[in-house]
Amino acid sequence: MNIIIVSGNLAKPRTVSLNTVHLLLASLVLFVLFVVALLFAQYALVRFQPGRMSNELRDWLASAQNHEQQRQNAYLRESLDTMAISLGQMQARLLRLDTLGSRLTKLAGLKPQEIDFSAAPGQGGAYVPAGQQDISLDQMNQQLGNLSSLLTDRSDKLAALETLLQQDRLRKKMLTVSAPVSSGWYSSNFGWRVDPFTGKKAMHEGVDWVVPYGTPIHAAASGMVVYAGWHPQFGNLVEIDHGNDILTRYAHASKVFVKVGEVVKRGQLISQVGSTGRSTGNHLHFEVRFKGLAQNPVRFLQANTAG
Repeated sequence: MNIIIVSGNLAKPRTVSLNTVHLLLASLVLFVLFVVALLFAQYALVRFQPGRMSNELRDWLASAQNHEQQRQNAYLRESLDTMAISLGQMQARLLRLDTLGSRLTKLAGLKPQEIDFSAAPGQGGAYVPAGQQDISLDQMNQQLGNLSSLLTDRSDKLAALETLLQQDRLRKKMLTVSAPVSSGWYSSNFGWRVDPFTGKKAMHEGVDWVVPYGTPIHAAASGMVVYAGWHPQFGNLVEIDHGNDILTRYAHASKVFVKVGEVVKRGQLISQVGSTGRSTGNHLHFEVRFKGLAQNPVRFLQANTAG
């Protein structure tokens, strides 16, 4: 084989002749290079196996794995802390519901063993596994949120039911109630209103009768006077305990004619209308309370008037 070399630096072309020996030598060199490349590749694979890594590479991989593990642990701790807070709030709400349920059971006249709020409800049945058995953290948080909203809704509804049952029980026990004044009109009903002094929304726990100064105020039912005197907000105030956790309150009077400990009868004169205390004018502020909770006197009086 002849190879002709042409170059501008050469005065004339040169000819290189390759014989069979030369070709064999070139093939041998290529084969040796190929074998060396294979050996180097095998050495690299063996050198960087997990069991034979260098200390530097092993430390770098361990640091990367440790960092990723710490990141996952931090995310897991944060998720668990959020779930723990939600569970604590729901446990408090469940305790409230248990207490509220026990009170409702008594108010409804049911036996405690019929609805036991201290025992877990009975559950059972055949086990039918779902397609996806594991629950993710996102799904768990979503279910906790739904359960929290459901507990809040049930708590509000049970509290409203308790109020209705208490009012019904109150009406049954106080059959002899009559209006404390014989005339006048309502200037402010029971419930939320705009406070006449602050202009902000506030709860009005009674009813106001607008009547002239000095109008007689009578006991709405028989009972014992438990308060008769000055009050910072109600002015001259009379409170009568009628038993069975029932109390009536008569506020802003100009004069008080009864004393603490005195037993009064329904319709007995106890005070006169005025505008003492936190008041904008002559009127009677009248409240009915059951176990310390304010009830709506208008509905109560209407029910008893109809009866």
